[in-house]
Amino acid sequence: MKRRIDLNGKKILVTGSPGFIGANLVLRLLRELSAGTVIVSLDNMNAYYDVTLKGWRLAQIEKTAKESMVSHVFVKGSIADRELVDALFEKYAFDVVVNLAAQAGVRYSIDHPDVYIESNLIGFYNLLEACRRHPVEHLIYASSSSVYGGNKKVPFSVEDKVDHPVSLYAATKKSDELIAHAYSKLYNIPATGLRFFTVYGPAGRPDMFYYSATQKLAAGKKIQLFNYGNMKRDFTYIDDIVEGIVRVMGGAPEKADGKDGLPIPPYAIYNIGGGQPENLLDYIATLQEELVRVGILPEGYDFEGHRELVGMQAGDVPVTYADSKALEEDFGFKPTVGIRTGLRAFAEWYKEYYGPDTERT
Repeated sequence: MKRRIDLNGKKILVTGSPGFIGANLVLRLLRELSAGTVIVSLDNMNAYYDVTLKGWRLAQIEKTAKESMVSHVFVKGSIADRELVDALFEKYAFDVVVNLAAQAGVRYSIDHPDVYIESNLIGFYNLLEACRRHPVEHLIYASSSSVYGGNKKVPFSVEDKVDHPVSLYAATKKSDELIAHAYSKLYNIPATGLRFFTVYGPAGRPDMFYYSATQKLAAGKKIQLFNYGNMKRDFTYIDDIVEGIVRVMGGAPEKADGKDGLPIPPYAIYNIGGGQPENLLDYIATLQEELVRVGILPEGYDFEGHRELVGMQAGDVPVTYADSKALEEDFGFKPTVGIRTGLRAFAEWYKEYYGPDTERT
């Protein structure tokens, strides 16, 4: 059972804003919630990718906040800073916490393991401890489709075992789920984990394939297609991800006691995925067509001459495919945006953001 939460008038912490998902979530909340609502954004603005892009997203947030009835505060800092986290919880007594702060990237985790431990494990632990000492109505946190690792069964269900991660990034996300479950059980903290599937869209992360491929193609460079192009991804448009988060924010797992008199963990896990895995070659072909349509690439662009088929890369998996029935049953939501619509929106944003000179190295 879910306990309905009206987000209006609540004090909400969103970590990882102005990251890609965090920024879009905050923008949505600023546009829709009423006076008396307080949103605190927390992000360390690290240089994992272009900080200028994060600054652009933050500017969009600040502009929207000026026109919103919602009170918004941005705090530059890390969730790994326990004193800062404790001070924020002490000051604001948050009702709802959405943890989207994490060191992302499967491949980056191979060479930079320490930052994953710091952010994804220590940082998340700090938030759980703060939620224990300052009880919240609902903790929502980002997990990842990466936890499914080398699972052969598709579509991936939250009922599947996820005991064989193939990257440190995936291992930290699975660890977050386990630790959150323990805190939910021990301290009766309503907690919901969301396994996101290959999020994309305007102003996304430059390390994501669709974005980095665009930069290389615009610069006349070749792109590499791993596993010789035999990859399928459950691409999920950013608006669908945000819609899923907002609905889950408003429905916390119900607290209840078991026959032993101890709390039954008010805990849930959901997939948020497009539900329609796309072949990587088709996805890239669609992206190319949209880049030509907006003029980033010229008519008659030699796509075949600008791609290279290569083998599988360490830490990657050939297929991701979400079974999101639980999300649909509990919250009446199913992602709807197709790749043509999503990639068109990205191409148009890219053209506008980079202006006439779209060449990027």
